Amino acid sequence: MFKEMIVSSYKGVIQEVLVKEQVRIYEWEPLFTVRSDEGDILTVQAGVSGDIQSLEVEKGDQVVPGMVLAYVKEELTVSASD
Repeated sequence: MFKEMIVSSYKGVIQEVLVKEQVRIYEWEPLFTVRSDEGDILTVQAGVSGDIQSLEVEKGDQVVPGMVLAYVKEELTVSASD
C-alpha cells in the first residue's frame, strides 16, 4: 500500500467535504467541492482507490492549487472505472 496525496486544483473555499476518514473511496469519486473566487462550484476527485487516511481541510477552509486536501492509502489492485 502506498500513501497518495489528494491536492486541490483550484483556488477558493471548501464548500463541502464529501468523505470521512477511514472510509474507502473509488477512483474518480467526488471528494470535495470548492467554491472558486468567481463563485463557481468545482469538484475535486481522486485518481486512485483506497482508504482515506487523513483529511487536511474542512468546510470553510481556504485552498490554493497544489494544497494537500487528504491522504489516501492506495490499493494496488486494478479496479474498473468508466
